[in-house]
Amino acid sequence: MKAIYIITAALFSLAAHSIYAQSIEKDKIKSHITYLASDELKGRGTGTAEELKAAEYIAQQFAAVKLKPMGEKGGYLQSHQFSEPANPHATGTDTAGKKRNLVNVIGYLDNGAKHTIVIGAHYDHLGLGHDGNSLDANPKDKIHNGADDNASGTAGVIELARYYVSNNRKESYNFLFICFSGEELGLYGSKQYCEHPVVPLMDVNMMINMDMIGRLEPTSKKLMVYGVGTAPEFVNLIAGVKSEMTIMTDSAGVGPSDQTSFYLKDIPVLHFFTGQHSDYHKPSDDADKVNIDGEKMVLDFIVQTIDEVEKLPKLKFLKTRSSKTDTPSFKVTLGIMPDYMFSGVGVHIDGVTEGKPAFKAGLQKGDVIVKLGEHSIKDMQAYMKALSMFKKGDTTTVKALRGNDLIEGEVTF
Repeated sequence: MKAIYIITAALFSLAAHSIYAQSIEKDKIKSHITYLASDELKGRGTGTAEELKAAEYIAQQFAAVKLKPMGEKGGYLQSHQFSEPANPHATGTDTAGKKRNLVNVIGYLDNGAKHTIVIGAHYDHLGLGHDGNSLDANPKDKIHNGADDNASGTAGVIELARYYVSNNRKESYNFLFICFSGEELGLYGSKQYCEHPVVPLMDVNMMINMDMIGRLEPTSKKLMVYGVGTAPEFVNLIAGVKSEMTIMTDSAGVGPSDQTSFYLKDIPVLHFFTGQHSDYHKPSDDADKVNIDGEKMVLDFIVQTIDEVEKLPKLKFLKTRSSKTDTPSFKVTLGIMPDYMFSGVGVHIDGVTEGKPAFKAGLQKGDVIVKLGEHSIKDMQAYMKALSMFKKGDTTTVKALRGNDLIEGEVTF
């Protein structure tokens, strides 16, 4: 009888643990991405009725886990109107000066702590391809579903909100969950929030941004973490988090996503990113291509990162290199999608846009550019510097490795 009692007690303890312990759930990630990247939402273009429908869906998810509404009029939505700048690349009539409404979705988990961690992602995308950001050869009126960019990050915010509300553990920080609008047009939503914060910026410990976390490559499993130079503790902290992923880091706080708006307010930031791919900013960025298992791994890594941050006092902000001063200015492009996770010599091509100079020169996905004209290409910085030496109409040569073979083509910008 005693032995039976011990076994029964152990089983009861295990069952109780399973009731209260929470984990990141893949089926919930998939469900959110499937809806947000469905044709019904027509690409979630900024200011469209479909984007507002996406915002309402996010608000419903926040309400379901009982996050405190931190928007306007007791709701989750924070709205703002802005005028569009001139866009020389826009298809059709230039809409400069046209008024658009953007809506951020904001929910708060109040743990009674002194400081707050912001967890965010943008939920807007390219809509029907009219804003000039599409890399499709003929984008007009095609639905750009944006499953990876950035239904994946939005699903991450929603799932982390559920996780932290449900884990029955008193956290050392409050959490502010924000899904931003207008990122694709110029970080408008995060800029707006940082000018009109609902939690004092001085009380924010750090900001975590997720932009394109849905395409973890199953073999290499590379995850890029930007912003590790924005707090003294980040480098060692990230290196100490155990994962089967290969973690690559970059120190810069400024980059082409919403963490930049917080960095410019002297807040430590981390931006998580699983890499570029050939479907980036094209109608083919669909939900069935998202690696759900991989996204769960990324979210588990973020949870472990926050666990380590919670052991520390409030982080100190550090300034990092400014991409505006370090990145050369260039007016031409080859029309390639670089592989930002590539660690070898040269620039690895992850995609080639049809009709662009690289396509006409015969370059293909998988090639590694090693020379442009007389300029040797050892990395992305050298590639951008080489591009800055050319102007529209110039013709030059490009050399690339295709496997073990060195190929050469002619490009005209």
